[in-house]
Amino acid sequence: MDASLRIFARVLGTPDADLDLARAALLIAEIEHPGLAVDPYLRALDLLAERSGARQPDDALHRLHRLREFLFEEEGFRGNADDYYDPRNSCLSDVLDRRLGIPITLSLVLMEVGRRVGVEIAGIGLPGHFVVSARVGEEAVLLDPFNGGTLLTNEGCAQLVHRALGRRVALKPHLFAPVTKRQILIRMLGNLKGIYWRREDWGRTLAVIDRLLAADPTLVAEVRDRGTALTKLGDYRRGLADWERYLTERPQAPDAEALRSHLRRARVMLAALN
Repeated sequence: MDASLRIFARVLGTPDADLDLARAALLIAEIEHPGLAVDPYLRALDLLAERSGARQPDDALHRLHRLREFLFEEEGFRGNADDYYDPRNSCLSDVLDRRLGIPITLSLVLMEVGRRVGVEIAGIGLPGHFVVSARVGEEAVLLDPFNGGTLLTNEGCAQLVHRALGRRVALKPHLFAPVTKRQILIRMLGNLKGIYWRREDWGRTLAVIDRLLAADPTLVAEVRDRGTALTKLGDYRRGLADWERYLTERPQAPDAEALRSHLRRARVMLAALN
């Protein structure tokens, strides 16, 4: 296990309430930027909180509105609709540097700066589009950080999901429940994995999958995909071992027979190399 993966696993080895979300997200960014210095970006979040002036209002609603105005109007944080699948949009360090991101990383900025000024903001993992819910007294206010912190109704959320997925989805009440910090990190990693997989960047794909499994060892499909990444990188023995583990744990999986066929061919090829 490399040092950065060990550090990531150690950070995630705490109860969710104590998990340092910003630090963990910056450790994910190290996949794209090896050797990234994390502490300066944590200080950047502190500085945003200090400069926002959002601690001053007495009530939560005015603090929230001040925070929205500061981050999205004055600081210019915005969604990168022009190059949505740029991996930098999934890296908190780049989002802080460039003021560009995707829904989940912009939500993370709002959540982390909000926490520093006393505004309780939780992530809401809607299908295809991540938003946040801010606690204002007894009410929960929905916002869309990708679109300038726009206030949302449930119908507005349904429209966002429709645009993201290209189909209508019935948004049941459980979909509006706050997600855990660990779930946020897993979703961020899933986004990066998709980007690197499509680019056939197998080294970074492997790094993402290792972190996904550190976050949740029960993600058996990631074991299968790690096997694929390893074989693409020429590490056939470890790759085939992962495929065998997947088939042992999921013998009736829909892709099991196709994977068994791949495994047989790969074993023949490996034997020929010996």
